[in-house]
Amino acid sequence: MREPIESDLLRTFLVVVETANFSAAAQRVGRTQSAISAAIKKLEDTIGEALFERGARGVVLTRQGVQLVPYARRVIDLLSEAAATIRSKPLGGPVRIGIPEEYSQTVLPAALAAFAVRHPAVEVTISCDYTVRNIAALERDELDLAVVFDWSDQMSGEVLCIDPTVWVTSIVHRLHDIDPLPIATYRDSSWCRDFALKSLHQLGRNYRVAFIADTSSGLKNAVTAGLAVTTLSRSNIPPGCRELTTEDGFPPVDSSRVVLRRNTFRSSEAVRELAEMVRDAFQPMAGPPMA
Repeated sequence: MREPIESDLLRTFLVVVETANFSAAAQRVGRTQSAISAAIKKLEDTIGEALFERGARGVVLTRQGVQLVPYARRVIDLLSEAAATIRSKPLGGPVRIGIPEEYSQTVLPAALAAFAVRHPAVEVTISCDYTVRNIAALERDELDLAVVFDWSDQMSGEVLCIDPTVWVTSIVHRLHDIDPLPIATYRDSSWCRDFALKSLHQLGRNYRVAFIADTSSGLKNAVTAGLAVTTLSRSNIPPGCRELTTEDGFPPVDSSRVVLRRNTFRSSEAVRELAEMVRDAFQPMAGPPMA
């Protein structure tokens, strides 16, 4: 029975992977080259496989070394997360956050759940609502944080990502070829009037309102069922549907910035911690928008 793998050996292994050189790895961690070599030798003996092939210019991973990399990173990340959680001071008190429905089942649940596990004494209240209502609640001191859409690039706050609104159709149904175009839209929405319907006017497309909903879930149901085409955030396109592009005659409706706004009247360590976790949740979407 082999000995368990020591975490320090995995840390050394990952440094060598990043530098591809024992000497450079030794300089990075402040140890001697012989100490690095000994650590890698011990790791290889523990596993029973060679992890690197040595050459004149450095080292390259063997097949077994390549297999070990994701496991080593996972172990070290878990250890770092555990240490950070244990060392962090317990937080308490209420935190109120407003989020759009578009991200209530995709981006934010994992972040909010992780926050609840890390800080069980914090009382988190989530308001899932339209941008206009969440902004109003923030200004009335009813929210501490609000994730909102900014369609005109005029709103203050921290930009989390760019998530354009696009026209969406069912892959099975070709409703976008019908004249007049059947569309699904929000009920009593100034955004629909100023952006979605205006885009159709600019395209010169005849349309009729075939489905009215209060939520983006309703719009997704309509487009998935083939009842209408609709406007959705690009990140929120449901399975079985696709974006209508300029090749279809439908350019993006807007280039919405997703913005994190904070209550200017009050804050706390719990609010700041939740804001950081929300920021991290949007990080995979923070790159340049798709063409």
